Parts: sequence; structure tokens; C-alpha cells
Amino acid sequence: MAPSTYCAARSRQPSLRARRDALLRSALRALWEDNYRAYGARKLRKAATRAGHDAGRDQVARLRRAEGIEGVRRTKRVRTTRPDPAAARHPDLVKRNFTATGPDQLWVTDLTFVPTFAGIAYVCFIIDAFNRMVVGWRVPSNMRTETVLDAIGMVRWSRGTQLKGLRPVELAQFTSLR
Repeated sequence: MAPSTYCAARSRQPSLRARRDALLRSALRALWEDNYRAYGARKLRKAATRAGHDAGRDQVARLRRAEGIEGVRRTKRVRTTRPDPAAARHPDLVKRNFTATGPDQLWVTDLTFVPTFAGIAYVCFIIDAFNRMVVGWRVPSNMRTETVLDAIGMVRWSRGTQLKGLRPVELAQFTSLR
């Protein structure tokens, strides 16, 4: 860049767009603060229009990003368990040792949820600790005791009803992956 070009750019007045943006930035910030920091680009543009500011959709979105203004994201909070603090904890019958020397000796399970476009899907699967193979599963739209019992029923159906090598261990804790 030539020195004369640099000096001319430094001494030049801000452009009309830069001046409008400076005014609109402060107005958008004030509108966002007045609305409990909840408005995103769409609602912020409508509020600016109601307040008498002439601002386009993309301009508001650009200035909002430059100011670091973010709207509140409302998502459905999924509550998988409601623990009772007074209830006694189940004993760890395997002492955190999840190894097995052969199939059908130890199963572990997990019950979690998966958000989908159609809603929440709850997933219960049972894994054989020996080869880490999923031996039973169930994916309903609700979280009930029948979910786990159906997964166990699937394992008993596929592996047979007589499971001689399986230790009578309570299936591992139900935890959420989140």
C-alpha cells in the first residue's frame, strides 16, 4: 500500500454505512438488554423496526454477531431419573470388574435417551461383557420399567431361557450419556 493511500484512508471520515452501523449497534444492544437478552436476529429486527430503526434482516444479523448478541435457545430438558437422596444405593456386585472369561457370564446395560426430530427416543441395550456384543435392546418413546424387561426378554429369547453361566448380578447402573 502506498503511503499516501494509507494516510488518506486514516484521515478519511467513516463511511455512511459505518456511521449507521455504529448507531444501530447501540440501539440493538439496548433493545436486546430491554428484552432480557432473549431476542435473536428475527425478533431483534422486528423490535428495531417497531422502535423506528430502518434495518434489514442481514444487517441486523451481521451487527448482532459483531456485538456478540445471542438469543436464548429453548430446548426441551430431558429428565431421565429422579433420584431419591434418602434411598440406599444398590451394591456393586461385580466390584467394578466388567470382565468375563466366556459368553453369557456377565451382562451390563445402559438406559439413555437420544433426541430425534420426532421427539425423544429412549434406548436400553444389554451388552455381553465377554465380547462386547449387544445381545438385547429396546427403543421406546417412554422410559418405563417395561423397557428394561423387554430388553431382558429379548436376550432370553435369543440366548435361550436356561443361562447357566450368568452371574445373578443386577444389571449395571442406568446412566445417561449426557
